[in-house]
Amino acid sequence: MSTSGGKMSSNVVLSAGVRANLLALQQTTDLITTTQTHLATGKKVNSALDNATNFFLANSFQTSVTNLNTLLDQINLAQRTLDAANSSLGFAATDVITVNDGTTNTTTFTAAANTTVQGLVNFINAGGNTGNNKDRAEIAGDGRILLEGASGAASITITTNSASTAAIQNLGFNATATNGAINNTAAAGSTSAPRASLAAQFDALRTQIDQLAADSGFNGLSLLNNQSLTVILNQAATTKLVIAGSNDTSIGLGVTASQNTFQDNFDVNTAITNINNALTTLQSQSSNYTADVSVIQSRTQFTKEIINTLQTGTNDLTLADPNQEGASLLALQTRQSLSSTALSLATQADQNVLRLFR
Repeated sequence: MSTSGGKMSSNVVLSAGVRANLLALQQTTDLITTTQTHLATGKKVNSALDNATNFFLANSFQTSVTNLNTLLDQINLAQRTLDAANSSLGFAATDVITVNDGTTNTTTFTAAANTTVQGLVNFINAGGNTGNNKDRAEIAGDGRILLEGASGAASITITTNSASTAAIQNLGFNATATNGAINNTAAAGSTSAPRASLAAQFDALRTQIDQLAADSGFNGLSLLNNQSLTVILNQAATTKLVIAGSNDTSIGLGVTASQNTFQDNFDVNTAITNINNALTTLQSQSSNYTADVSVIQSRTQFTKEIINTLQTGTNDLTLADPNQEGASLLALQTRQSLSSTALSLATQADQNVLRLFR
């Protein structure tokens, strides 16, 4: 017992048996809470604290299911697109297709007898034979080519050196024969307001990624903002767990801002690719954090058991045995009673002797 500031304070000392029962009661209470949560949600794993490995693995599976369901609706269209890509353009081996991106860059494509739509698309997207052409091409769902210029104001020109009018039309261009050439010149384009609006929404969501990474910290530290956490696991600080942080900002994940206000499908597809790569990175990070959570949970339980063991040892060294002390008290009280009786008898004897002299 100690006093401080005029007030008396004391700690209740528990025996080893009481402490063991108390620990068992706490564990039972935790198990009851966990079981009630399982019954309420229908799941035996509701968070990483229940089972870190299963939780993050299940999340990974669910993400894959969602992605596959999204892709499933596109399989039929993809099959038709592939069929169109593997079909012949209908050109002779000497036919030449020339595409100008509205600047001084011109792509000249010489067809072979077995040239496919995909072959022409790949050639245009690679920048043509000069590598400088800024046009972008993709195959539409109906098998025709969607051709985009270097900018919204670019005029695209596609010509051929033969009378392959049908082939040009099959690609989706309205051909006009002029002096033996087939020309299709697009007028100067205009900016799409809906695409610009979607680009603005994309950039706003991208900003939210940065804010989430900054706000995910606890106790002045954020693992998602490229900061690391060191967990001391023993008293001597010789055992540590270093959890490496990650740069989960938009820049760290490779999610760049929208380009050209998404006026070109090429820029949209680039953004989609960046997002898919970011999702792959996050899934990999969650796997690493799973292992860290498992280690921390194991060490937490181990530390609790060590504390209980040390506390029991302390009590063994310092606590009195209630049975022994009770027996000692009873013996001392009996001795005290007997001593009092003996004293009383001795006093009476002395008094009797004094009566003889009266």
